[in-house]
Amino acid sequence: MSHYDINKVRADFPILSREVYGKPLVYLDNGATTQKPLCVLDAMREEYLNVNANVHRGVHYLSQQATDLHEAAREKVRQFINADKTSEIIFTRGTTESMNLVASSFCDAFMHEGDEVIVSTMEHHSNIVPWQLQAQKKGIVLRVIPMSDEGILDLEAFDSLISERTRLVSVAHVSNVLGTVNPVREIVRRSHQRDIPVLVDGAQSAPHLAIDVKDMDCDFFAFSGHKMYGPTGIGVLYGKEKYLDRMPPYQGGGEMIGTVTFEKTTYADLPFKFEAGTPDYVATHGLARAIDYMLSLGMDNISAHERELTRYAMEKMQAVEGMKIFGTAPDKDAVISFLVGDIHHLDMGTLLDRLGIAVRTGHHCAEPLMRRLGIQGTVRASFALYNTKEEVDALVAGIERVSRMF
Repeated sequence: MSHYDINKVRADFPILSREVYGKPLVYLDNGATTQKPLCVLDAMREEYLNVNANVHRGVHYLSQQATDLHEAAREKVRQFINADKTSEIIFTRGTTESMNLVASSFCDAFMHEGDEVIVSTMEHHSNIVPWQLQAQKKGIVLRVIPMSDEGILDLEAFDSLISERTRLVSVAHVSNVLGTVNPVREIVRRSHQRDIPVLVDGAQSAPHLAIDVKDMDCDFFAFSGHKMYGPTGIGVLYGKEKYLDRMPPYQGGGEMIGTVTFEKTTYADLPFKFEAGTPDYVATHGLARAIDYMLSLGMDNISAHERELTRYAMEKMQAVEGMKIFGTAPDKDAVISFLVGDIHHLDMGTLLDRLGIAVRTGHHCAEPLMRRLGIQGTVRASFALYNTKEEVDALVAGIERVSRMF
Protein backbone atom coordinates (compact mmCIF):
# COMPACT_ATOMS: atom_id res chain seq x y z
CA MET A 1 0.00 0.00 0.00
CA SER A 2 1.29 3.45 -0.91
CA HIS A 3 2.14 5.71 2.02
CA TYR A 4 2.33 8.82 -0.19
CA ASP A 5 2.47 9.61 -3.92
CA ILE A 6 6.06 8.59 -4.71
CA ASN A 7 6.01 10.12 -8.21
CA LYS A 8 4.88 13.47 -6.81
CA VAL A 9 7.61 13.25 -4.17
CA ARG A 10 10.30 12.41 -6.74
CA ALA A 11 9.29 15.46 -8.76
CA ASP A 12 10.36 17.59 -5.78
CA PHE A 13 13.95 16.33 -6.29
CA PRO A 14 14.98 17.28 -9.87
CA ILE A 15 18.38 15.55 -9.57
CA LEU A 16 16.63 12.16 -9.43
CA SER A 17 15.55 12.53 -13.07
CA ARG A 18 19.07 13.05 -14.44
CA GLU A 19 21.20 10.46 -16.22
CA VAL A 20 24.68 9.17 -15.37
CA TYR A 21 26.74 7.54 -18.16
CA GLY A 22 23.56 7.57 -20.26
CA LYS A 23 21.64 5.56 -17.63
CA PRO A 24 18.88 6.84 -15.31
CA LEU A 25 20.38 7.78 -11.93
CA VAL A 26 19.58 5.30 -9.15
CA TYR A 27 20.70 7.15 -6.03
CA LEU A 28 21.27 4.74 -3.13
CA ASP A 29 23.88 6.66 -1.11
CA ASN A 30 21.44 8.37 1.24
CA GLY A 31 23.27 7.24 4.38
CA ALA A 32 26.11 9.54 3.30
CA THR A 33 23.90 12.44 2.21
CA THR A 34 20.37 12.90 0.87
CA GLN A 35 19.22 14.96 -2.11
CA LYS A 36 17.41 18.25 -1.44
CA PRO A 37 13.83 19.11 -2.40
CA LEU A 38 13.10 22.32 -4.28
CA CYS A 39 11.32 23.84 -1.26
CA VAL A 40 14.60 23.76 0.72
CA LEU A 41 16.64 25.27 -2.13
CA ASP A 42 13.96 27.90 -2.78
CA ALA A 43 13.83 28.90 0.89
CA MET A 44 17.59 29.39 1.07
CA ARG A 45 17.76 31.32 -2.20
CA GLU A 46 14.88 33.51 -1.02
CA GLU A 47 16.70 34.32 2.22
CA TYR A 48 19.96 35.22 0.46
CA LEU A 49 18.05 37.39 -2.01
CA ASN A 50 15.78 39.22 0.43
CA VAL A 51 16.73 38.75 4.09
CA ASN A 52 20.51 38.32 4.17
CA ALA A 53 22.01 39.96 7.28
CA ASN A 54 23.97 38.74 10.30
CA VAL A 55 21.71 37.50 13.08
CA HIS A 56 21.35 38.69 16.70
CA ARG A 57 22.27 42.13 18.04
CA GLY A 58 21.52 43.90 14.73
CA VAL A 59 19.00 46.72 15.20
CA HIS A 60 18.19 47.04 11.49
CA TYR A 61 15.21 45.44 9.76
CA LEU A 62 17.05 42.73 7.77
CA SER A 63 19.02 41.55 10.79
CA GLN A 64 15.85 41.26 12.84
CA GLN A 65 14.12 39.35 10.03
CA ALA A 66 17.06 36.96 9.65
CA THR A 67 17.18 36.48 13.43
CA ASP A 68 13.47 35.66 13.48
CA LEU A 69 13.95 32.97 10.80
CA HIS A 70 17.00 31.55 12.60
CA GLU A 71 15.23 31.31 15.96
CA ALA A 72 12.06 29.97 14.29
CA ALA A 73 14.28 27.16 12.95
CA ARG A 74 15.44 26.42 16.50
CA GLU A 75 11.81 26.16 17.62
CA LYS A 76 11.06 23.91 14.62
CA VAL A 77 13.89 21.56 15.66
CA ARG A 78 12.66 21.60 19.26
CA GLN A 79 9.22 20.46 18.14
CA PHE A 80 10.67 17.89 15.73
CA ILE A 81 12.52 16.03 18.49
CA ASN A 82 10.06 17.01 21.26
CA ALA A 83 12.63 18.76 23.48
CA ASP A 84 11.47 20.82 26.45
CA LYS A 85 13.11 24.14 25.57
CA THR A 86 14.77 25.91 22.67
CA SER A 87 17.68 26.66 25.04
CA GLU A 88 18.50 22.93 24.82
CA ILE A 89 18.89 23.10 21.01
CA ILE A 90 22.42 23.99 19.89
CA PHE A 91 23.22 24.52 16.22
CA THR A 92 26.50 22.92 15.09
CA ARG A 93 28.05 22.04 11.71
CA GLY A 94 26.77 18.47 11.92
CA THR A 95 26.72 15.30 14.01
CA THR A 96 30.52 15.16 14.09
CA GLU A 97 30.85 18.60 15.64
CA SER A 98 28.01 17.82 18.05
CA MET A 99 29.82 14.68 19.24
CA ASN A 100 33.13 16.54 19.53
CA LEU A 101 31.44 19.31 21.53
CA VAL A 102 30.11 16.82 24.08
CA ALA A 103 33.40 14.91 24.25
CA SER A 104 35.38 18.09 24.87
CA SER A 105 33.04 20.03 27.16
CA PHE A 106 31.60 17.07 29.08
CA CYS A 107 35.09 15.73 29.80
CA ASP A 108 36.21 19.18 31.00
CA ALA A 109 33.24 19.45 33.34
CA PHE A 110 32.75 15.93 34.63
CA MET A 111 35.71 13.61 33.91
CA HIS A 112 39.12 12.92 35.42
CA GLU A 113 41.94 10.53 34.67
CA GLY A 114 40.74 6.92 34.81
CA ASP A 115 37.07 7.82 34.28
CA GLU A 116 35.31 5.76 31.62
CA VAL A 117 33.09 6.26 28.57
CA ILE A 118 31.18 3.31 27.12
CA VAL A 119 30.64 3.13 23.34
CA SER A 120 29.69 0.19 21.10
CA THR A 121 31.46 -1.96 18.51
CA MET A 122 29.34 -0.47 15.70
CA GLU A 123 30.15 3.21 16.25
CA HIS A 124 31.06 5.69 13.53
CA HIS A 125 34.55 7.19 13.92
CA SER A 126 32.94 10.43 15.15
CA ASN A 127 31.90 8.54 18.29
CA ILE A 128 35.34 6.96 18.75
CA VAL A 129 38.06 9.45 17.82
CA PRO A 130 36.82 12.40 19.96
CA TRP A 131 36.97 10.13 23.03
CA GLN A 132 40.46 8.92 22.07
CA LEU A 133 41.58 12.56 21.85
CA GLN A 134 40.28 13.03 25.39
CA ALA A 135 42.04 9.81 26.45
CA GLN A 136 45.33 11.32 25.24
CA LYS A 137 44.63 14.65 26.97
CA LYS A 138 43.03 13.54 30.23
CA GLY A 139 43.68 9.83 30.55
CA ILE A 140 40.01 8.78 30.26
CA VAL A 141 39.30 5.16 29.30
CA LEU A 142 37.11 3.79 26.48
CA ARG A 143 34.99 0.67 27.08
CA VAL A 144 33.28 -1.11 24.18
CA ILE A 145 29.93 -2.99 24.11
CA PRO A 146 30.35 -6.18 22.04
CA MET A 147 27.80 -7.40 19.50
CA SER A 148 26.59 -10.64 17.94
CA ASP A 149 27.34 -11.73 14.37
CA GLU A 150 23.87 -10.50 13.37
CA GLY A 151 24.73 -7.01 14.62
CA ILE A 152 22.83 -6.99 17.93
CA LEU A 153 24.42 -5.32 20.96
CA ASP A 154 25.04 -7.56 23.98
CA LEU A 155 23.18 -5.76 26.76
CA GLU A 156 24.29 -8.24 29.43
CA ALA A 157 27.90 -7.44 28.55
CA PHE A 158 26.93 -3.75 28.64
CA ASP A 159 25.70 -4.14 32.22
CA SER A 160 28.99 -5.71 33.24
CA LEU A 161 30.99 -2.87 31.62
CA ILE A 162 29.34 -0.24 33.84
CA SER A 163 31.54 0.58 36.84
CA GLU A 164 31.85 3.29 39.47
CA ARG A 165 34.20 5.06 37.01
CA THR A 166 31.63 5.18 34.15
CA ARG A 167 30.71 8.79 33.46
CA LEU A 168 28.90 8.59 30.10
CA VAL A 169 27.44 6.08 27.65
CA SER A 170 27.57 7.12 23.97
CA VAL A 171 25.88 4.97 21.31
CA ALA A 172 24.50 5.13 17.78
CA HIS A 173 20.72 5.03 17.50
CA VAL A 174 21.02 3.31 14.11
CA SER A 175 24.22 1.75 12.71
CA ASN A 176 25.36 3.41 9.49
CA VAL A 177 26.72 0.05 8.28
CA LEU A 178 24.43 -2.65 9.68
CA GLY A 179 21.17 -0.69 9.83
CA THR A 180 20.61 -2.11 13.33
CA VAL A 181 18.18 0.02 15.35
CA ASN A 182 19.72 -0.13 18.81
CA PRO A 183 17.47 -0.34 21.91
CA VAL A 184 18.40 3.15 23.09
CA ARG A 185 15.47 3.45 25.50
CA GLU A 186 16.64 0.33 27.30
CA ILE A 187 20.27 1.49 27.26
CA VAL A 188 19.15 4.84 28.72
CA ARG A 189 17.03 3.10 31.37
CA ARG A 190 19.88 0.86 32.51
CA SER A 191 22.35 3.76 32.51
CA HIS A 192 20.05 6.07 34.45
CA GLN A 193 19.61 3.41 37.14
CA ARG A 194 23.28 4.14 37.88
CA ASP A 195 22.94 7.93 37.34
CA ILE A 196 24.98 7.80 34.12
CA PRO A 197 23.98 10.15 31.27
CA VAL A 198 23.63 8.91 27.67
CA LEU A 199 24.61 10.56 24.38
CA VAL A 200 22.78 9.20 21.30
CA ASP A 201 24.22 9.59 17.79
CA GLY A 202 21.06 10.19 15.76
CA ALA A 203 22.69 10.84 12.37
CA GLN A 204 21.10 7.72 10.88
CA SER A 205 17.82 7.80 12.82
CA ALA A 206 16.56 11.40 12.57
CA PRO A 207 15.91 11.08 8.79
CA HIS A 208 13.96 7.84 9.19
CA LEU A 209 12.23 7.60 12.56
CA ALA A 210 10.00 9.85 14.67
CA ILE A 211 12.35 11.14 17.37
CA ASP A 212 11.13 11.97 20.87
CA VAL A 213 14.00 12.84 23.22
CA LYS A 214 11.65 13.07 26.19
CA ASP A 215 10.30 9.58 25.62
CA MET A 216 13.82 8.26 24.92
CA ASP A 217 15.03 10.23 27.99
CA CYS A 218 18.53 10.54 26.50
CA ASP A 219 20.70 13.33 27.89
CA PHE A 220 22.24 14.33 24.54
CA PHE A 221 21.11 13.68 20.96
CA ALA A 222 23.07 14.65 17.83
CA PHE A 223 22.06 14.76 14.15
CA SER A 224 22.90 16.35 10.77
CA GLY A 225 20.81 18.41 8.36
CA HIS A 226 22.31 17.03 5.16
CA LYS A 227 21.19 13.46 5.89
CA MET A 228 17.57 14.63 6.26
CA TYR A 229 17.03 16.58 3.01
CA GLY A 230 18.51 19.80 4.41
CA PRO A 231 21.73 21.68 3.58
CA THR A 232 25.25 20.58 4.40
CA GLY A 233 27.21 22.20 7.22
CA ILE A 234 24.32 22.39 9.68
CA GLY A 235 23.60 20.03 12.56
CA VAL A 236 22.04 19.92 15.98
CA LEU A 237 23.05 18.96 19.48
CA TYR A 238 20.21 18.53 21.94
CA GLY A 239 21.33 18.45 25.56
CA LYS A 240 19.54 18.49 28.88
CA GLU A 241 19.93 21.88 30.52
CA LYS A 242 21.29 20.38 33.75
CA TYR A 243 24.39 19.18 31.86
CA LEU A 244 24.76 22.02 29.35
CA ASP A 245 24.66 24.59 32.16
CA ARG A 246 27.68 23.02 33.86
CA MET A 247 29.70 22.35 30.68
CA PRO A 248 32.25 25.01 29.61
CA PRO A 249 32.09 26.55 26.11
CA TYR A 250 33.49 24.48 23.26
CA GLN A 251 34.81 27.52 21.36
CA GLY A 252 35.35 31.18 22.15
CA GLY A 253 34.56 34.29 20.11
CA GLY A 254 31.57 36.39 19.23
CA GLU A 255 28.00 35.59 20.25
CA MET A 256 28.90 33.21 23.10
CA ILE A 257 29.90 35.95 25.54
CA GLY A 258 28.18 37.84 28.35
CA THR A 259 30.91 40.39 28.93
CA VAL A 260 34.60 40.51 27.95
CA THR A 261 37.49 42.31 29.61
CA PHE A 262 41.17 41.46 29.27
CA GLU A 263 41.00 40.07 32.79
CA LYS A 264 37.82 37.98 32.58
CA THR A 265 35.03 36.82 30.27
CA THR A 266 31.54 35.76 31.28
CA TYR A 267 29.47 33.57 28.99
CA ALA A 268 26.09 33.98 27.36
CA ASP A 269 23.06 31.94 28.43
CA LEU A 270 22.13 28.70 26.68
CA PRO A 271 22.14 27.90 23.83
CA PHE A 272 24.39 30.78 22.75
CA LYS A 273 27.21 29.77 25.10
CA PHE A 274 27.95 26.98 22.62
CA GLU A 275 27.44 28.94 19.39
CA ALA A 276 30.59 31.02 18.85
CA GLY A 277 30.74 33.17 15.72
CA THR A 278 28.27 33.81 12.92
CA PRO A 279 26.00 30.78 12.55
CA ASP A 280 24.95 29.46 9.16
CA TYR A 281 21.58 31.18 9.56
CA VAL A 282 20.56 30.45 5.96
CA ALA A 283 21.23 26.75 6.51
CA THR A 284 19.16 26.72 9.71
CA HIS A 285 16.26 28.12 7.66
CA GLY A 286 16.90 25.40 5.06
CA LEU A 287 16.90 22.76 7.80
CA ALA A 288 13.55 24.06 9.09
CA ARG A 289 12.07 23.75 5.57
CA ALA A 290 13.46 20.22 5.28
CA ILE A 291 11.78 19.29 8.56
CA ASP A 292 8.52 20.82 7.28
CA TYR A 293 8.85 18.71 4.14
CA MET A 294 9.36 15.49 6.09
CA LEU A 295 6.49 16.29 8.45
CA SER A 296 4.20 17.03 5.48
CA LEU A 297 4.72 13.42 4.35
CA GLY A 298 4.56 12.11 7.93
CA MET A 299 7.48 10.49 9.75
CA ASP A 300 5.48 7.28 10.24
CA ASN A 301 4.73 7.16 6.49
CA ILE A 302 8.39 7.74 5.62
CA SER A 303 9.44 5.02 8.07
CA ALA A 304 6.87 2.55 6.73
CA HIS A 305 7.91 3.25 3.12
CA GLU A 306 11.61 2.75 3.88
CA ARG A 307 11.04 -0.36 6.01
CA GLU A 308 9.01 -1.92 3.18
CA LEU A 309 11.78 -1.04 0.72
CA THR A 310 14.47 -2.51 3.00
CA ARG A 311 12.49 -5.73 3.50
CA TYR A 312 11.91 -6.01 -0.28
CA ALA A 313 15.61 -5.37 -1.02
CA MET A 314 16.79 -7.89 1.59
CA GLU A 315 14.52 -10.54 0.07
CA LYS A 316 15.68 -9.86 -3.50
CA MET A 317 19.37 -9.54 -2.64
CA GLN A 318 19.51 -12.72 -0.55
CA ALA A 319 18.56 -14.64 -3.70
CA VAL A 320 21.74 -13.48 -5.48
CA GLU A 321 24.37 -16.23 -5.65
CA GLY A 322 27.34 -15.58 -3.33
CA MET A 323 25.56 -12.74 -1.53
CA LYS A 324 26.68 -11.97 2.02
CA ILE A 325 24.66 -9.32 3.88
CA PHE A 326 26.13 -7.74 7.03
CA GLY A 327 23.55 -6.76 9.64
CA THR A 328 20.55 -9.05 9.98
CA ALA A 329 19.08 -7.80 13.26
CA PRO A 330 15.26 -8.11 13.39
CA ASP A 331 15.00 -4.34 13.96
CA LYS A 332 16.79 -2.98 10.88
CA ASP A 333 16.44 0.27 9.02
CA ALA A 334 17.09 1.60 5.48
CA VAL A 335 20.71 0.36 5.12
CA ILE A 336 22.04 -2.82 3.49
CA SER A 337 25.79 -3.54 3.47
CA PHE A 338 26.94 -6.49 1.39
CA LEU A 339 29.67 -8.36 -0.46
CA VAL A 340 29.25 -10.85 -3.31
CA GLY A 341 31.62 -13.84 -3.53
CA ASP A 342 35.23 -12.71 -3.81
CA ILE A 343 34.41 -9.48 -5.66
CA HIS A 344 36.16 -6.51 -4.04
CA HIS A 345 33.72 -3.88 -2.74
CA LEU A 346 35.48 -1.18 -4.77
CA ASP A 347 35.12 -3.17 -8.02
CA MET A 348 31.43 -3.79 -7.34
CA GLY A 349 30.78 -0.12 -6.53
CA THR A 350 32.72 1.16 -9.55
CA LEU A 351 30.91 -1.11 -12.00
CA LEU A 352 27.49 -0.37 -10.47
CA ASP A 353 28.29 3.31 -10.97
CA ARG A 354 28.77 2.68 -14.73
CA LEU A 355 25.20 1.36 -14.68
CA GLY A 356 24.00 4.63 -13.09
CA ILE A 357 23.66 3.11 -9.60
CA ALA A 358 25.20 5.22 -6.81
CA VAL A 359 26.24 3.18 -3.75
CA ARG A 360 28.96 3.69 -1.14
CA THR A 361 32.01 1.43 -0.77
CA GLY A 362 34.71 1.10 1.88
CA HIS A 363 34.78 0.98 5.68
CA HIS A 364 32.06 3.66 6.09
CA CYS A 365 34.01 5.41 8.88
CA ALA A 366 33.61 2.29 11.01
CA GLU A 367 36.96 0.51 10.83
CA PRO A 368 36.67 -1.22 14.25
CA LEU A 369 33.34 -2.70 13.11
CA MET A 370 34.97 -3.95 9.88
CA ARG A 371 37.65 -5.67 11.96
CA ARG A 372 34.94 -7.27 14.13
CA LEU A 373 33.28 -8.57 10.93
CA GLY A 374 36.64 -9.77 9.58
CA ILE A 375 36.47 -7.74 6.37
CA GLN A 376 38.07 -4.62 4.87
CA GLY A 377 34.88 -2.98 3.64
CA THR A 378 31.45 -3.46 2.11
CA VAL A 379 29.19 -2.09 -0.58
CA ARG A 380 26.38 -0.12 1.06
CA ALA A 381 22.98 0.70 -0.39
CA SER A 382 20.98 3.12 1.74
CA PHE A 383 17.40 4.19 1.13
CA ALA A 384 15.43 7.41 1.45
CA LEU A 385 11.82 8.55 1.25
CA TYR A 386 12.06 8.96 -2.57
CA ASN A 387 13.50 5.54 -3.47
CA THR A 388 11.35 2.91 -5.22
CA LYS A 389 11.09 -0.85 -5.63
CA GLU A 390 12.00 -0.34 -9.31
CA GLU A 391 15.32 1.13 -8.11
CA VAL A 392 15.86 -1.90 -5.87
CA ASP A 393 15.21 -4.12 -8.91
CA ALA A 394 17.79 -2.09 -10.88
CA LEU A 395 20.30 -2.55 -8.04
CA VAL A 396 19.76 -6.32 -7.92
CA ALA A 397 19.97 -6.62 -11.72
CA GLY A 398 23.16 -4.54 -11.59
CA ILE A 399 24.72 -6.74 -8.90
CA GLU A 400 23.88 -9.87 -10.93
CA ARG A 401 25.36 -8.33 -14.07
CA VAL A 402 28.59 -7.37 -12.29
CA SER A 403 28.77 -10.83 -10.66
CA ARG A 404 28.60 -12.52 -14.08
CA MET A 405 31.61 -10.43 -15.19
CA PHE A 406 33.68 -12.11 -12.46
